[in-house]
Amino acid sequence: MVFVEIVFVGLPIDRDEVEEALETAFALDGEVTGAGSGMGRCHLDLEIAEDSDPAAALERLRAVLSELGVADCATLNVNE
Repeated sequence: MVFVEIVFVGLPIDRDEVEEALETAFALDGEVTGAGSGMGRCHLDLEIAEDSDPAAALERLRAVLSELGVADCATLNVNE
């Protein structure tokens, strides 16, 4: 199982938009399991299925963030 905490600082769109895009992109092999905000930051927790290729999943995650235009304000904390 791979857990990714995605921390945003200065997110230019609503966090819910990012969450919906991730839920769609990872519908078959992952899910957003948590979210929060405060002190000028917000985060989403993404859990990626155990049988997924972690490198491919992270590449897909980065692609979704790029498509939304939020990759530059995101930090990924990955725990495998």
